[in-house]
Amino acid sequence: MFEILANPDAWIALLTLTFLEIILGIDNIVFLSIVSGKLAAEDQPKARRIGLSLAMAFRIILLFGITWVLGLQDTIASVDWGWFSAHITGQSIIIFAGGLFLLYKSVTEIHHKLEGEEEGTNAKAGNTLSSAIIQIALLNLVFSFDSILTAVGLISMKEAPEGFGYAGALEIMILSVVISILIMMAFAGPVSKFVNQHPTIQILGLSFLILIGVMLVVEGSHLAHFSFGGSEVTSIPKGYLYFTIFFSLFVEFLNLKMRKTKNPVKLHNNKIRDKKLEDGDLLD
Repeated sequence: MFEILANPDAWIALLTLTFLEIILGIDNIVFLSIVSGKLAAEDQPKARRIGLSLAMAFRIILLFGITWVLGLQDTIASVDWGWFSAHITGQSIIIFAGGLFLLYKSVTEIHHKLEGEEEGTNAKAGNTLSSAIIQIALLNLVFSFDSILTAVGLISMKEAPEGFGYAGALEIMILSVVISILIMMAFAGPVSKFVNQHPTIQILGLSFLILIGVMLVVEGSHLAHFSFGGSEVTSIPKGYLYFTIFFSLFVEFLNLKMRKTKNPVKLHNNKIRDKKLEDGDLLD
């Protein structure tokens, strides 16, 4: 490891991959914030730690099984109905199903927060925590595939720069995963608190998850080579998506700064309350 880090190219690759992992982990943090926000206050840090630990574990396991992961790109079934054709792969199924799950979860969460019923204080915290961990684990698996395949595309295992080799590239990717997850763990608490204290940020975050869900569905369709009438589905560039997210957040931060004196709208199942709101100053 020390010999590899003596190579300037290795440091550039490490910093690039770490930054990339953090950017790709934004959707993970948003999902963690929304899901953990429904738990009791004492369970929220536990859910975040478990969620990010699962993200780290999944990514490292997939890196060690990179040959198997790349094998998921092989076609397992083909369809040709004239007007529609597809070459389905294991990777496309995972990405497509993950996108559908994220769309379902995001839409139902928006409905629940705006029109659902407030949870009782006597709800079973253990069942809620278990449910949250299962949801986090499922999404982490999909995000991990996307993250690892992007990292492998950035540092080709077959054409790694001289001085790294196969083992060196693997060590760099594992180290970048560990560093990025530790950074996200450090900021997950403050980010989750901020998201759950501001209802507009929650809805905006859920809207981002809908965008990411659509992107995953389109990406899965692209990986499966879905073709309608001879026109193949193309993927959505991630740069456009993340620019939209950051620009929307920037606008919302400006709105929050201008409206500090106003009380926020109350959403259902918001476990974190501002002191004034706890005293009964809530908007119906």
